[in-house]
Amino acid sequence: MLCEMCGTEVESTNRVKIEGSVLSVCPSCARFGVAIDPPATPAPVSDTAFQPTRPVTGASVPVSMGDRLSAGRRRLEERDLYRELPEMELAPDWMKRIRAAREKLAWTPEELAKKLNEKKSVVLKMESAGFRPPDAMIRKIEHLLKIRLRAEPEAATAAAGN
Repeated sequence: MLCEMCGTEVESTNRVKIEGSVLSVCPSCARFGVAIDPPATPAPVSDTAFQPTRPVTGASVPVSMGDRLSAGRRRLEERDLYRELPEMELAPDWMKRIRAAREKLAWTPEELAKKLNEKKSVVLKMESAGFRPPDAMIRKIEHLLKIRLRAEPEAATAAAGN
Protein backbone atom coordinates (compact mmCIF):
# COMPACT_ATOMS: atom_id res chain seq x y z
CA MET A 1 0.00 0.00 0.00
CA LEU A 2 1.14 3.54 -0.63
CA CYS A 3 1.22 6.25 2.00
CA GLU A 4 -0.97 9.07 0.69
CA MET A 5 1.25 11.66 2.31
CA CYS A 6 4.86 10.68 1.59
CA GLY A 7 4.28 8.05 -1.11
CA THR A 8 6.32 5.27 0.45
CA GLU A 9 5.32 1.64 0.02
CA VAL A 10 4.23 0.11 3.36
CA GLU A 11 2.49 -3.09 4.42
CA SER A 12 -0.32 -1.34 6.29
CA THR A 13 -1.59 2.20 6.61
CA ASN A 14 -3.43 4.06 9.33
CA ARG A 15 -6.45 6.27 8.71
CA VAL A 16 -5.60 9.71 10.08
CA LYS A 17 -7.33 13.08 9.91
CA ILE A 18 -4.78 15.75 8.89
CA GLU A 19 -5.97 19.35 8.51
CA GLY A 20 -9.53 18.26 7.81
CA SER A 21 -8.67 15.51 5.30
CA VAL A 22 -8.81 11.81 6.05
CA LEU A 23 -5.75 10.05 4.64
CA SER A 24 -4.29 6.55 4.72
CA VAL A 25 -0.73 7.15 5.87
CA CYS A 26 2.30 5.18 7.03
CA PRO A 27 3.05 4.97 10.77
CA SER A 28 5.75 7.66 10.54
CA CYS A 29 3.35 10.16 8.90
CA ALA A 30 0.51 9.29 11.31
CA ARG A 31 2.09 11.57 13.94
CA PHE A 32 1.01 14.63 11.92
CA GLY A 33 -2.69 14.03 12.48
CA VAL A 34 -5.37 12.52 14.68
CA ALA A 35 -5.98 8.78 14.38
CA ILE A 36 -9.43 7.73 13.26
CA ASP A 37 -10.97 4.46 14.39
CA PRO A 38 -10.93 1.90 11.58
CA PRO A 39 -14.31 1.41 9.92
CA ALA A 40 -16.42 -1.36 11.38
CA THR A 41 -15.96 -4.65 9.56
CA PRO A 42 -19.18 -6.19 8.24
CA ALA A 43 -20.43 -9.37 9.88
CA PRO A 44 -19.49 -12.53 8.02
CA VAL A 45 -22.16 -13.61 5.58
CA SER A 46 -23.40 -17.18 5.63
CA ASP A 47 -23.79 -19.00 2.35
CA THR A 48 -27.54 -19.34 2.87
CA ALA A 49 -28.22 -15.64 3.36
CA PHE A 50 -29.56 -13.76 0.36
CA GLN A 51 -27.40 -10.79 -0.69
CA PRO A 52 -29.03 -8.37 -3.12
CA THR A 53 -26.69 -7.09 -5.78
CA ARG A 54 -26.06 -3.38 -6.06
CA PRO A 55 -24.42 -1.59 -8.95
CA VAL A 56 -20.96 -0.37 -8.12
CA THR A 57 -20.69 3.39 -8.41
CA GLY A 58 -17.50 5.31 -9.08
CA ALA A 59 -17.55 6.84 -5.60
CA SER A 60 -17.50 3.49 -3.82
CA VAL A 61 -14.50 2.15 -5.76
CA PRO A 62 -11.26 2.97 -3.94
CA VAL A 63 -8.63 4.64 -6.11
CA SER A 64 -5.00 3.93 -5.36
CA MET A 65 -2.41 6.68 -5.18
CA GLY A 66 -0.60 5.15 -8.17
CA ASP A 67 -3.74 5.50 -10.27
CA ARG A 68 -4.08 9.13 -9.22
CA LEU A 69 -0.46 9.86 -10.10
CA SER A 70 -0.69 8.23 -13.53
CA ALA A 71 -3.92 10.14 -14.27
CA GLY A 72 -2.15 13.37 -13.33
CA ARG A 73 0.71 12.58 -15.69
CA ARG A 74 -1.72 11.94 -18.56
CA ARG A 75 -3.46 15.22 -17.83
CA LEU A 76 -0.14 17.11 -17.92
CA GLU A 77 1.09 15.60 -21.18
CA GLU A 78 1.19 17.98 -24.11
CA ARG A 79 -1.35 17.25 -26.81
CA ASP A 80 -1.19 18.33 -30.40
CA LEU A 81 -4.70 19.65 -30.95
CA TYR A 82 -4.09 20.15 -34.66
CA ARG A 83 -3.53 16.41 -35.06
CA GLU A 84 -6.85 15.65 -33.36
CA LEU A 85 -8.93 18.10 -35.40
CA PRO A 86 -9.72 17.52 -39.07
CA GLU A 87 -7.66 19.74 -41.34
CA MET A 88 -9.66 22.82 -42.27
CA GLU A 89 -8.78 25.64 -44.64
CA LEU A 90 -10.43 28.92 -45.42
CA ALA A 91 -12.97 28.60 -48.20
CA PRO A 92 -11.87 30.36 -51.37
CA ASP A 93 -14.79 32.81 -51.17
CA TRP A 94 -14.47 33.55 -47.44
CA MET A 95 -14.37 37.34 -47.97
CA LYS A 96 -17.63 37.27 -49.96
CA ARG A 97 -19.28 35.16 -47.25
CA ILE A 98 -18.35 37.73 -44.58
CA ARG A 99 -19.70 40.64 -46.60
CA ALA A 100 -22.92 38.83 -47.59
CA ALA A 101 -23.64 37.77 -44.00
CA ARG A 102 -22.91 41.28 -42.70
CA GLU A 103 -25.22 42.85 -45.28
CA LYS A 104 -27.92 40.25 -44.60
CA LEU A 105 -27.89 41.39 -40.95
CA ALA A 106 -27.95 45.03 -42.16
CA TRP A 107 -24.74 45.82 -40.27
CA THR A 108 -22.25 48.43 -41.38
CA PRO A 109 -18.54 47.61 -41.35
CA GLU A 110 -18.28 49.78 -38.23
CA GLU A 111 -20.92 47.73 -36.41
CA LEU A 112 -19.26 44.42 -37.31
CA ALA A 113 -15.88 45.79 -36.26
CA LYS A 114 -17.29 46.90 -32.92
CA LYS A 115 -18.82 43.46 -32.28
CA LEU A 116 -15.49 41.80 -33.19
CA ASN A 117 -13.59 44.30 -31.05
CA GLU A 118 -11.57 45.36 -34.10
CA LYS A 119 -11.15 48.46 -36.23
CA LYS A 120 -13.34 49.27 -39.20
CA SER A 121 -10.27 49.11 -41.47
CA VAL A 122 -9.68 45.47 -40.45
CA VAL A 123 -13.20 44.51 -41.53
CA LEU A 124 -12.84 46.40 -44.82
CA LYS A 125 -9.46 44.73 -45.51
CA MET A 126 -10.94 41.30 -44.78
CA GLU A 127 -13.83 41.90 -47.15
CA SER A 128 -11.44 43.02 -49.90
CA ALA A 129 -9.10 40.03 -49.28
CA GLY A 130 -6.29 42.36 -48.21
CA PHE A 131 -6.06 40.71 -44.78
CA ARG A 132 -6.38 37.04 -43.82
CA PRO A 133 -7.86 36.86 -40.31
CA PRO A 134 -6.13 34.69 -37.70
CA ASP A 135 -7.84 31.47 -36.60
CA ALA A 136 -9.22 33.00 -33.40
CA MET A 137 -10.87 35.80 -35.36
CA ILE A 138 -12.22 33.32 -37.91
CA ARG A 139 -14.00 31.47 -35.09
CA LYS A 140 -15.39 34.77 -33.74
CA ILE A 141 -16.67 35.77 -37.17
CA GLU A 142 -18.25 32.36 -37.77
CA HIS A 143 -19.97 32.48 -34.40
CA LEU A 144 -21.11 36.08 -34.70
CA LEU A 145 -22.38 35.93 -38.29
CA LYS A 146 -23.52 32.27 -38.04
CA ILE A 147 -21.63 31.27 -41.18
CA ARG A 148 -18.88 28.79 -42.11
CA LEU A 149 -15.64 30.25 -43.43
CA ARG A 150 -13.62 27.05 -43.25
CA ALA A 151 -13.96 23.97 -45.41
CA GLU A 152 -12.26 20.61 -45.88
CA PRO A 153 -9.15 20.93 -48.11
CA GLU A 154 -10.61 18.82 -50.94
CA ALA A 155 -13.88 20.80 -50.80
CA ALA A 156 -11.92 24.06 -50.89
CA THR A 157 -9.86 22.97 -53.89
CA ALA A 158 -12.90 21.60 -55.71
CA ALA A 159 -14.77 24.88 -55.20
CA ALA A 160 -11.76 26.84 -56.45
CA GLY A 161 -11.69 24.75 -59.64
CA ASN A 162 -15.30 25.69 -60.56
